[in-house]
Amino acid sequence: MTSNNLTQWKTMDFVYSIFTHTYRNMMFILIFAGLLVDGVFGVTGEGKSVFVMEGDSVTLHTDLTNIQKYERILWTFGTDSTRIAQIINAVNKVSLYDEVLDGRFRDSLHLDKTGSLTITNTTTEHSGIYELQIFGGNEVPPKKFSIIVSARLPVPVIISNSSHCSSSSSSCSLVCSSVVNVSHVTLSWYKGISVLSSISASDLSISLSLPLEVEYQDKNPYSCVLNNPISNQTTHLDINTLCHTCSGTAVL
Repeated sequence: MTSNNLTQWKTMDFVYSIFTHTYRNMMFILIFAGLLVDGVFGVTGEGKSVFVMEGDSVTLHTDLTNIQKYERILWTFGTDSTRIAQIINAVNKVSLYDEVLDGRFRDSLHLDKTGSLTITNTTTEHSGIYELQIFGGNEVPPKKFSIIVSARLPVPVIISNSSHCSSSSSSCSLVCSSVVNVSHVTLSWYKGISVLSSISASDLSISLSLPLEVEYQDKNPYSCVLNNPISNQTTHLDINTLCHTCSGTAVL
């Protein structure tokens, strides 16, 4: 391969890398924006999906202004359509069945005057399909809501990789890692605001790790970021702490 061809190849590879990282960031922004439009903390419409951080509240709206003209408002959960809340207007009765399903909804369900359902202090056990059924009065089709409750993200850990360290080397080998019990996460190395590398996982209970090599005298800011569609955890690299020696393994 000639020198010109090699230069062209490296240029094309660099452009492709920039395009890939830009495309990935744009897609994440679009997905995140879509979740906000759907309503992260208040879901309306039919067939909506929403991510909720564990411990936060989420409200599923009926979009009704007068529920008195309907005979019954019913909320169910899961593939078995387990009844969890109900309003019967004929006898002016409001019922919350928060002891069902081993008590996972205990003290977490609330109905307002429009029949909208709020789940407070959410846990991952609250993830699933919720269905609203309205009986009597003007015909209203059932509505389904898909709720995905995400556990809190752990802070990623950066360590020096002593097995790849050499006294004659001018670069420092690092590894950023995290053990997650959350689905749909991405672990990334950043140089400033630019993504250097990343790895994603959709499974629960998985260990992620990502290597990085930096020059000992590099003064650029580096950070390792663990994120999902609604939150992130960041650890900033302190080169002076982790890359001043080849002996031992330090933790940031």
